[in-house]
Amino acid sequence: MSNLSKRVEEALDQIRPYLQADGGNVSLVEITDEHIVRVELLGACKTCSMSMMTMKAGIEESIKRAVPEILSVEAVNLIAMV
Repeated sequence: MSNLSKRVEEALDQIRPYLQADGGNVSLVEITDEHIVRVELLGACKTCSMSMMTMKAGIEESIKRAVPEILSVEAVNLIAMV
């Protein structure tokens, strides 16, 4: 595991208890060469109407705060609720 991956995982570990408390979780899928993190939302997070807010305000902010070189975070399985 690269240092970058390790640091992203550590950031995810900080927010996992909050996701798990609501029946959800998050898994690191990949970090692209362009420093974009791709994650998969698991459990209740996949279908929750607040998933987009969780992604931006929770997961993305936590990762970018801990690993400033990350430019953005995307969920590979998140469908925007319109």
